[in-house]
Amino acid sequence: MNIREIEIFAARIRLETVRQIGVRGFGHLGGALSVADTLAVLYGGLMRIDPANPGWDKRDKLVMSKGHAGPAVYSALAILGYFPMEWLATLNQPGTRLPSHCDMRLTPGIDMTTGSLGQGVSTAIGLALAQRMDGHGARTYLVVGDGECNEGQVWEGALFARQQKLDNLTMFIDNNGKQLDGTTKEVMDMGDIAAKFAAFGWNVQTIDGGDAAVILQAVNAAHAASGVPSCIVLNTVKGAKVSIIEKIELNHHIQLEGEMRDSAVRECEEALEILLNSKEGA
Repeated sequence: MNIREIEIFAARIRLETVRQIGVRGFGHLGGALSVADTLAVLYGGLMRIDPANPGWDKRDKLVMSKGHAGPAVYSALAILGYFPMEWLATLNQPGTRLPSHCDMRLTPGIDMTTGSLGQGVSTAIGLALAQRMDGHGARTYLVVGDGECNEGQVWEGALFARQQKLDNLTMFIDNNGKQLDGTTKEVMDMGDIAAKFAAFGWNVQTIDGGDAAVILQAVNAAHAASGVPSCIVLNTVKGAKVSIIEKIELNHHIQLEGEMRDSAVRECEEALEILLNSKEGA
């Protein structure tokens, strides 16, 4: 995909994520929207994957450690054809294959079960280490929340990954400034997250997490770093690019019903339509 196609993909991810959560009437929308652009870059051609063969042993893998952002991953996977689009309407319903948090036992294309914050870091490091031992050149991509970095397990993993020189591991920190019950500064101020990872010996970049071209450039730069794991700090907005969601102060987990839901869906549809009708490179 080119950048315009990735932007269209991201807009579709946002639309389908809002629709999913709108069917259920509540969910973790803010932090799902803030990683939509990153998922579009990864699943939009950068990752070595095969939707027709989700269990391909030489594939790249993605671990959504902030597992509550699962709906955004489900949107990307459905768009790519991992499972029928109709499944999206079953999000978090009884008997669903799409639980509120990622579950590799239920959902085709999910590479690791997550939800207990911090643990996805450890499992992603294990996957990356196994990939290197297998020698087939596959990579692991890891998405972590800024609030999740309160967990000590994140930093134990950071030490181990650097010690093991896991240069096939790229971690994204969704630095949206909010967590479940307040801002990250109010709950547990992490200070300069990028500086902390740099002090742990990682290759670190800080970028605009809402710009697909910038994200793609950063991932390519991470790939070029040899002998060290990479960390990309994504400066994002919780509820990104859906204004009615962005404006909610505590938008980690919200009700999405009635006119609010319809307004959010309309805004996403209009944004997608503008991209579809725009000329490439305009």
